[in-house]
Amino acid sequence: MSLKAEAAPAALSLEIPVSEEVDDSPIEQVRLTVPIEDDPTLPCLTFRTWVLGIASCALLAFLNQFFGYRQNPLYVSSVSAQIAVLPLGRLMAAYLPARPVRIPATNWSFSLNPGPFNLKEHVLITIFANSGSNSVYAVNIITIVKAFYLRDIHPAAAMLLTQTTQLLGYGWAGIFRRFLVDSPYMWWPSNLVQVSLFRALHELEIRPKRGLTRLQFFLMVMTSSFAYYIVPNYLFPSITALSFVCWIWPKSVTAQQIGSGLKGLGIGSFALDWSTVAGFLGSPLATPGFAIINIMVGFFLTLYVLIPTAYWTNSYQAKKFPIFSSHVFDSNGQRYDVDAVLNSTDFKFNKHGYEDYSKVNLSIFFVYAYGLSFAVLAATLSHVALFHGRTIWKQTKASFSDKFGDVHTRIMKKNYEPVPQWWFYTILIIVIGLALFTCEGFGKQLQLPYWGVMLAVGLALVFTLPIGVITATTNQQPGLNVITELIIGYMYPGRPLANVAFKTYGYISMSQAIMFLSDFKLGHYMKIPPKSMFIVQARSACHTLL
Repeated sequence: MSLKAEAAPAALSLEIPVSEEVDDSPIEQVRLTVPIEDDPTLPCLTFRTWVLGIASCALLAFLNQFFGYRQNPLYVSSVSAQIAVLPLGRLMAAYLPARPVRIPATNWSFSLNPGPFNLKEHVLITIFANSGSNSVYAVNIITIVKAFYLRDIHPAAAMLLTQTTQLLGYGWAGIFRRFLVDSPYMWWPSNLVQVSLFRALHELEIRPKRGLTRLQFFLMVMTSSFAYYIVPNYLFPSITALSFVCWIWPKSVTAQQIGSGLKGLGIGSFALDWSTVAGFLGSPLATPGFAIINIMVGFFLTLYVLIPTAYWTNSYQAKKFPIFSSHVFDSNGQRYDVDAVLNSTDFKFNKHGYEDYSKVNLSIFFVYAYGLSFAVLAATLSHVALFHGRTIWKQTKASFSDKFGDVHTRIMKKNYEPVPQWWFYTILIIVIGLALFTCEGFGKQLQLPYWGVMLAVGLALVFTLPIGVITATTNQQPGLNVITELIIGYMYPGRPLANVAFKTYGYISMSQAIMFLSDFKLGHYMKIPPKSMFIVQARSACHTLL
């Protein structure tokens, strides 16, 4: 970790320097939101960045992991930290001493206060927080082992599992960053929200007559939202989901199936809690209009046409099970007894116990959810090939001449050194080696053989680019969770931990790569030195695990 203080003092981003560049971004939203000015003299990796960044990363990691076990998960995004650290950063800039501090026995020194709290420090702290705001998926494996299977897992194996699944995505991010970060057509809609907020917090504006500046409007909305949030979460929790059909016919099973927002189709059910609205697909305010229309049409056809038709025609005895449930059931419609089909000694599938007990049955909702998950991946590949294949091919050819890009790419290449590609490859090779050791060592507690790890790695490599394209253009991220379960379940049946470990290495490493690429794009928009971005992301990922 380098804490060398930059020589030039930081200045508040109050006056926007005039840029000689022409804003030639092909995306209108980017042209209207992202500035084309840059001050490369602003300090980035300061004492304030490390202190506030690590603190916000740790706090959000704990909160989101803790509240992630709720039925309706409470997600605290990095926007919360983005807002909270601004007064703290300015407070540190006002009161910390400016004299340099030398690290004993080294030639390194740093300043506790290199100048006013600036925009680039703020962005890097937000990157720290963004890493912490995403819970560690591999913890679910530990939860499954301890809570559902009532077993123990070696602490070192658990730690290595979380580390390798979180850091493996760095390799894919390094391989595909030229396509998903440098490309002007990959615009990452959710990042534009943060760019607008950064500009509102740091740029001075003249208040229009009978109007509000962006900062004033933001503060008004934030205060109103905070005041209203007390209502559904403390005063009247029942308004989180208002099911009018269930209120009218409280004893009717059919009414519960139709109107319940928790265990039914949710017809006539309304949510007045924003965390419920944005808890699963993200904020609709950051999603392009065409994507919202597609989501709503698909939602209506699936939930209000296909599922009711299949259920009330009793397809595959659907009425024997709940219409809406994520649990598995036996042939009598009761919760499936997992212990009856697992050997207590080697923790493997008991085929005879399964034949004597019952086949696994799913609710009709879960059947469609699984089936459509396969359709989504097929549609992702075909969509990217048809609509973005030519652009990807052009960029592949242009990468050798280094001519593909827009004004933001030109500014970044002119002002900053890129991250060497071998940094990503080194992390990728080390993490794959640790992943193989984790699965093959510790008495093979995770049940996944070496070829399973390599197959999961291959799946993540194949799907990172097409799924990254969908995420970067629609703000919706298809998942590999279902297809990974199917593949390893077919190739290596009867081993439940191998199934979830394979899914984690295949699905979560891809998901982490998408998150890293999104942060790189945010740094790209805000003109953050790429090496500073890399250091902050790597350290924040390690702190999140702890």
